[in-house]
Amino acid sequence: MTEDDSTNKIGKLFVWLAWIIAIALLMYFFQGVLDKQYNPNSQPQVSLNSAGQAEVVLQQNKQGHYVTLGSINESPVTFLLDTGATQVSIPAHIADELQLESFGSYPVRTANGTVTVYKTQIDQLSIGNIFLYNVAAHINPAMKSDAILLGMSALKEVEFSQKGKQLTLREYR
Repeated sequence: MTEDDSTNKIGKLFVWLAWIIAIALLMYFFQGVLDKQYNPNSQPQVSLNSAGQAEVVLQQNKQGHYVTLGSINESPVTFLLDTGATQVSIPAHIADELQLESFGSYPVRTANGTVTVYKTQIDQLSIGNIFLYNVAAHINPAMKSDAILLGMSALKEVEFSQKGKQLTLREYR
C-alpha cells in the first residue's frame, strides 16, 4: 500500500464522517420542528386577567388539537385536551411512572371499542398557572400514547373558550 492509497482512504473516511454528522444534525434540527408542530404549547402562555383569575392560552397544533405540557402531582406530562372524554385518561405506562394507585376497574367505551380501565385520583394537576386538586381519572392499559387525555373530569373545573385557533382556559374563582 502506498502513501497515496492511505491518504485516499483517510480522505474517504472523513467524507463519510462529515455526511453522518450532517445527517445527524439535520435529524436533530427537524425533530425540534416536528415536536413544535405536534405541541406548540411546550411553554403555555399564562397570565392573570383583570379579575385575578389564572388564564392559559393554548395554540392549536397542525392537526387541529390542543396539546400542552402540564404536570400531575408535580411530575411533567403532556396533555391532549379531549372534551369528548368523560375522565382524564392516563396510559398505564405513564401511570406507573407517576406511581398512581388504582381503586377497582370498570369498562368504558372508546373510539377503539370497549376496554377495562382502573379508577385513580390525581392529587394535583396543573396547566401553566391553573391548578386543580383531587381530579377523578382512570388508568387505561390499552393506550400506548405518551399523552394523557385531559377529559371533562378536569375541564369541568375551568372555563374554556375558543377563538380561531386559540383556546383560553380560565380558573373559576
